[in-house]
Amino acid sequence: MSEIKYGIAWDDNLRMGHELVDGQHFRLFELLSGIVGSCVDGDDEKSLHEILDFLVDYTIKHFQDEEALQISCGFPDFERHRQLHENFKVTVGDLVNRFEASGSTQELSNDVNKIIVRWLLNHINMEDKKIGAHLRGGKE
Repeated sequence: MSEIKYGIAWDDNLRMGHELVDGQHFRLFELLSGIVGSCVDGDDEKSLHEILDFLVDYTIKHFQDEEALQISCGFPDFERHRQLHENFKVTVGDLVNRFEASGSTQELSNDVNKIIVRWLLNHINMEDKKIGAHLRGGKE
């Protein structure tokens, strides 16, 4: 398990079994910790804005890679999984809009932890691991 100051720490139990996707998940955890840390530490708004922008771009790239993997391996629940990604993009967009309207606040930090971190943990454990099981030819 990695040590971080804020947000959530990566745990190897979150691995789904695909090197690219697992690596991207690990990086998302680091990004989320950076956002929460910036809010708590009161870092300047430009810095936090850059982190949020990078998170949005990285999430989009990650979802594209994960969806391409699902298509290439014939994952049967692709459409539903893709819709979960689309819904999450809206959630992240709402948080970015709140930052742009109000700046870095403790409430935003709390919501990043509450909303995004919880979503990511649930999504990896409940959804992405199904892709890993499919890749291995079975169910978990």
